[in-house]
Amino acid sequence: MAYGDNVDPKNRVVAIVLVGLFTAVLGYGLVNGLNISIVKKIAEKLDVVDVEEPPPPEEPPPPPPPDNKLPPPPPVVTPPSPIPPPVTTNTVQSVPKAPPTPPPPVFTPPAPPAPPAPDLSQAGTPRGNPGRWATNDDYPARAMREEREGTTGFRVTYNVEGRVTSCDVTSSSGHADLDAETCKLIQRRGRFNPGKDRAGNPTGGTYSNRIRWQIPR
Repeated sequence: MAYGDNVDPKNRVVAIVLVGLFTAVLGYGLVNGLNISIVKKIAEKLDVVDVEEPPPPEEPPPPPPPDNKLPPPPPVVTPPSPIPPPVTTNTVQSVPKAPPTPPPPVFTPPAPPAPPAPDLSQAGTPRGNPGRWATNDDYPARAMREEREGTTGFRVTYNVEGRVTSCDVTSSSGHADLDAETCKLIQRRGRFNPGKDRAGNPTGGTYSNRIRWQIPR
């Protein structure tokens, strides 16, 4: 058996590994050496060019402070016109209410003169209270509505029986209806005690008085 055939397999593996490592180290050295020389050559050939940077842009000036603002111009005032405008006012005139038309004046004829007084031994007298001959209940309705008042003077003539035979207005109240109502009431309600003459016989006579027409309050 030859000697070469007796080589140990383990030794062969170790040798292969060592050869691989040596080859790798040698290649790494060659690569690094080449890179350094190539870089140096390229750097020598390159020309250095200085590039100037553009100047920075100018900053705009700051705005003026707010205090430097100009005040607004004064408003234009138009002078007033020397001619004043016409004044138009609504004038309200109150028309006073016309007072009620007073009744027309009443013409009362003068009373006839009284007859001569008879020769009496006893004068006649009213029968009862003459103040009851006309009361407030007898006030004419229209005169009361119109608030008319007054005093009527009257003179009546009565007979021997004491009944009123005539009535005359001696002084007017100023209202015909009040005067007429006076005589109407006296003739209807007036009664008298007849007087007596010298012989003692009953006799008639006259009687005068006044009635005041006043609205009760």
